[in-house]
Amino acid sequence: QVQLVESGGGLVQPGGSLTLSCVASGMIVNIYTMGWYRQAPGKQREVVATIHSGGDTIYADSVKGRFTISGNSAKDTVYLEMNSLKPEDTAVYYCYHWGLGQRESWGQGTQVTVSS
Repeated sequence: QVQLVESGGGLVQPGGSLTLSCVASGMIVNIYTMGWYRQAPGKQREVVATIHSGGDTIYADSVKGRFTISGNSAKDTVYLEMNSLKPEDTAVYYCYHWGLGQRESWGQGTQVTVSS
């Protein structure tokens, strides 16, 4: 199916910025959704932002106005630009892909830690 590799996580101070990247390889179809989920310790995995192949985007209320999801023209990479980061954004961030006729795919996760 599709394999996902994330990068860009790390340690940042409150108010700082990070950009996550996720590269997809394998059978890429024209109709798909890619996005980012996150899971903090002791909490369930939650959606952060998604982007559809048609360009539509959806954001969690907690990140609206601070995070921006985007994709490249080859439709094999998705980015998550994170600004004004808060300690409560600390989590493992997972890349997600679903394509028409395919099963869901998940990346291995990248740690984002917001702390002074």
